[in-house]
Amino acid sequence: MTGPLLVSLRVLALSLPVIVILGGWIGWILARKAFPGKMLLSLLVQLPLILPPSVTGFYLLLLFGKTPFLRHLGVLFSFPALVIAASVPAVPIMAQAARAGFSSVNSEYEDAARTLGKGEGHVFFTITLPLARRSLLAGLALSSARALGEFGVSLMIAGNIPGLTQTLPLYIFSRVETLNFAQAHGAALLLALAGFSSLYAVRMLEEGRGR
Repeated sequence: MTGPLLVSLRVLALSLPVIVILGGWIGWILARKAFPGKMLLSLLVQLPLILPPSVTGFYLLLLFGKTPFLRHLGVLFSFPALVIAASVPAVPIMAQAARAGFSSVNSEYEDAARTLGKGEGHVFFTITLPLARRSLLAGLALSSARALGEFGVSLMIAGNIPGLTQTLPLYIFSRVETLNFAQAHGAALLLALAGFSSLYAVRMLEEGRGR
């Protein structure tokens, strides 16, 4: 189980920057910008949350397998495919949390800083970001758990190759296929503990906001 655990942790480490930056950016745009097609963008961003993983994986398989430029990158059934598979369903969670967090920030504080001559970057990092941090941290906790537990999309575009693309969820799948329930149980407990820890962190953040 050590090998799949290390692969899962590597995937998480590489997907988190993508999830935070892309999800946070999308959430900020949806919270602060008005533009034609905003509703459509919001729906498209949330779509991976409700689509069956096989559908998401199928379209990613077509995208990276049929698009000439992407096909030549050789992403499919490799470690980078795992990072993509983990990021796609986790980004919407981060985007939703970021949208809620940035929407909750009182714009009067930001405007006051601007009247004092502060630039947009200074306003964002010293006012907007700290005030939205609880929602952002909650989104980070939930999206991290989602990325760590990704199974269906990973199986479709990365396969289940021991030592290369076999993460903990795929390891559980393999152990169940061979009726090795003891090893499957150990890996499942690790993922259940990670999920419980994420939910606990979110609850603590919510209670902190309430106080």
